[in-house]
Amino acid sequence: MSSASVQSKGSAAVTGAGSGLGRDIALGLAAINYRVFGTALSSEEVADLKQASNGTVSLTVCDMTDEVAVNDWAREVDSRTEGLDLLINNAGILTPGPLEVLPLGAIRREFDVNVFGALSVINAFLPALRKTRGRVVQVSTWTASLPLPFNGPSGASKAAMEAFAAVYRAELKSFGIDVVIAAAGNMKTGGPAKTAAALKRIADSMTPEQQRLYGPTFGTFTEKLNSMQESGLESVAAARRVIEIAEQVPAPSKAGVGQDAEEILRFIREHSDAEQDARRLQIVGLQH
Repeated sequence: MSSASVQSKGSAAVTGAGSGLGRDIALGLAAINYRVFGTALSSEEVADLKQASNGTVSLTVCDMTDEVAVNDWAREVDSRTEGLDLLINNAGILTPGPLEVLPLGAIRREFDVNVFGALSVINAFLPALRKTRGRVVQVSTWTASLPLPFNGPSGASKAAMEAFAAVYRAELKSFGIDVVIAAAGNMKTGGPAKTAAALKRIADSMTPEQQRLYGPTFGTFTEKLNSMQESGLESVAAARRVIEIAEQVPAPSKAGVGQDAEEILRFIREHSDAEQDARRLQIVGLQH
């Protein structure tokens, strides 16, 4: 079959498409005949994905916290399409550490990317999504529902976006736009090395008093988190599941990405707050 006879499924935009899960989502969508646009952090990521996709994925260097840049990107995509069928809001950062130790600036930065950046992307693409009665997939994590000690900013920022997603789902229903949460579990996405480096930076920055208070428990958490990520779902498999969720009819309001995510979401529905408190400590190795 010639390339000209292959019917496009439509257009898709993926944030954080230059590496990790976002990269594999972009490649996966292109492989099933979506016209894919995405954001990257560097020109090197743009060149890498252009080569990996044989030019079928179009990336733009864009900082999600720069609202002007986000709006420019959305206008560029809109000018090259007849509307947007899928927006996969994937970009995010992780800021681990004890809340007493983390600088407030670091927590604000995580919210700037994970919440305000995500909001600006959704709003920028709503005109294009209305044209096609498209779908927004907000990539989240099960820690939004069961936040873990020493991982507070991630759980809190993702929980905030899940609340916003629920409101968008109601506000956009009359336009035929679905809003879906894809709650990810542990994944091998290239993130473990970045996470390990972030964990080391926090540990090294602690004062002697902070080391006395948090050093042993934070060390246990660090070992457990690194182990969880190293044994997680392969990035390509996680991307495949996100795409399944993106195409599922009828659209689910929330779905797990990986067996561990599905199990945790089920656990939360079925257990008390006290049982959830015990489980969060057990997960990070602080209670047996």
